[in-house]
Formats: sequence, structure tokens, C-alpha cells
Amino acid sequence: MSDRCGLVAVLGAPNAGKSTLVNALVGQKVAIVSPKAQTTRARLMGIAIEDRSQILLVDTPGIFAPRRRLDRAMVKAAWEGAESADRVLLVVDAAAKLGARAEMVLEGVENRPEPRILVLNKVDIANKGDLLKLATELSARLSPEQVFMVAATSGDGVADLKRHLAGVMPDGPWHYPEDQLSDATDRMVAAELTREQLYLQLHAELPYSSAVETEKWEERKDGSTVIHQQILIERDSQKAIVLGKGGSRLKEIGARAREAIGEHLGRKVHLFLHVKVAPRWSEDRSLYQDIGLEWSN
Repeated sequence: MSDRCGLVAVLGAPNAGKSTLVNALVGQKVAIVSPKAQTTRARLMGIAIEDRSQILLVDTPGIFAPRRRLDRAMVKAAWEGAESADRVLLVVDAAAKLGARAEMVLEGVENRPEPRILVLNKVDIANKGDLLKLATELSARLSPEQVFMVAATSGDGVADLKRHLAGVMPDGPWHYPEDQLSDATDRMVAAELTREQLYLQLHAELPYSSAVETEKWEERKDGSTVIHQQILIERDSQKAIVLGKGGSRLKEIGARAREAIGEHLGRKVHLFLHVKVAPRWSEDRSLYQDIGLEWSN
């Protein structure tokens, strides 16, 4: 049996559960997960291994109607992630009705040349009658090579999907070492883990007008790492939300992020967070490069 290696683009509407599915396929957290839609910005790659197959998963941003430059860059990254992929994994939230956002993805995928696999996610909370109807309707419309019903949060059905992906990857050498789980740098992951805490702890209080930038990274002789990060927001009024009373919210965000980053790096982390009001941060070219997106007009 020869080695196999291929690229799988994970597409879907915001909040379909793409990042959770990528994490489940890899077997470890490589993409940030939030109950909010549109949390994925960069095309962080998760690397799953099954027998002699290496599956390179491009976790794309959710596809939605773009308004700002950042939105356009995210949607562009999503569609580019599908180009020349060996398989497109189309993830649909089976527990929700097909809204305008899901319809936008379906229309975009319909005429693409890449072979596609349909994944109906969140089947554990979906109505069973509606689920069968949805599977029949989408199968007729998309002609996928296979349909999988999974619950990515619990892992149900994920092993079958992973085995199938492994079997359809093309013959060829692995592109990454066996112990590498993602192509994201530690700096990118650290910023993403802090941003995840912003989403989880601030909920609806802070809109999508925030970013995290790693300013300084220092490896100490004692084996620990010192990280200075800047939380960028657009308006003064948002600063109080991030700081909390007496700085309590920022302290909690920092504590949780430090723990997550330390777990990722496997060593002690000293994390220092600073909140900066930058009304035009989404127009900063260097920040796009940091989060793996392409600057475009």
C-alpha cells in the first residue's frame, strides 16, 4: 500500500461547524471555535492522518455577503481554498433551515469542477424527518460522491468520514512530518487563541470589529515564553467592554488565553495584553499578512 496525500477544502456557511469538524478530523484543536458565526479568518490548515494517508484540510472562512475589505478578503480566501482541491467538503448545518448564506454557498459549489462530499452536521439536534428530506434534496442538487451525517462536537460519524477521505486521497508522498498538525505558526495560533477568548467571553457585547496582533515574542532561558499582544478595536466605547470593571474582563481574557497558549506550546507562557483603539485597523496591510489573508481593493 502506497502513501497518499491530498488537499480537502472545507466549505460552508458561517456557523455550520467547519472548525469543529476540522478539529475532530485532526484529533486535536487547530482551529478556533465559537458559537458566533464568521470567527474563522485565516485559512489555517489542519493535517489529519489515517493509515498511510495524510489529509490536508483547508479550514476556510464562512462564505457570506461581504461588506468591508476584511469581509471581501475572507470570502476570497474561502473560494481560493477550494481551487485545485482534491475534494470539497461541503458542511451544512442540518439543524437549521437553509437560509440566504447557505444558499450562497450551494450556488457557488454547484458548478465547481472539484469532486464534493456533503456533510450534514449537527444531526444530533436535527429533526430526523427534516434531516432525510434535506439529504435527499441536496443530493439531487449537488450530486456528491458521498453523504455523511455527523455530529462534530461529539465526534459521531467523524471516523467514517475520515476513512472515506483517506481512501480518496491521491497517491503521493506526505507533504508534512507525521507529528505536524497545522501549517499555522505559533504566533498565528497564539493570536487566534486570544481572539477566541474575546468571542467566548464578550458574546454579543463586542462586534466583529476586533483583531489581535502579536507585537513581541521572546523565548526565555528558563524555557518560558513572553508574549505581548495588542487587542485592536475600532471605537473608544468598545475599550470599556474589553477592559471590564477595574480591568477584570481583560484579566480573565488574558488568564484563559495564557492557559490555552501554554497548552498549545507545551511550556509556561507570560502573556501581556494591551487594548488599542485603531479605527482603521481593518485597512492595515501588515495585519492581513499576519492572519493569512490577501490584501485586495
